[in-house]
Amino acid sequence: MPEPPKLTDIRLKQQSRILELTFEDGSHYRLPCEYLRVLSPSAEVKGHGPGQEVLQVGKERVNIVAIEPVGTYAVTLRFDDGHDTGIYSWKYLYDLAVNRARYWQSYLDKLSEAGVARSPQPYDEWMNDG
Repeated sequence: MPEPPKLTDIRLKQQSRILELTFEDGSHYRLPCEYLRVLSPSAEVKGHGPGQEVLQVGKERVNIVAIEPVGTYAVTLRFDDGHDTGIYSWKYLYDLAVNRARYWQSYLDKLSEAGVARSPQPYDEWMNDG
C-alpha cells in the first residue's frame, strides 16, 4: 500500500466546527469536529484491542480548541469537552478524509443500534457524499 500524501495545510473553522485539510497531492477535505472526536485514535475511544471500542455519544456540538504538532508527522487535537489524547497522524487524517462517507455511516449505524438519538447538524448531508 503506498504512503498517503503529506498534509500541507490544516485550518480550523471554529464557528462552523470544521477542520479543513489540504494534502500535497492537492486534495482538500472538510471534516467536522464531531467526526474527528468520535473517531479519535485514542485508547479512550478505540479501546486497547478489538471489541473494546467505546461509542461516543452527545458530541454534535464539540469543537476543537487547540491543534498541537507532534513532530513532523501528526497533531494532537484538543477538544472543548476535555478530550485531548490520541495522535492524529497525517496517514490517519488522510484515511478519515478519503473514507469519510463509509466511516460516518458506520458511526450513525452504531448510534442507531444502541438506540441513541443524535441532533442533526448542518454538515450531515455532505458527510455522506462519498
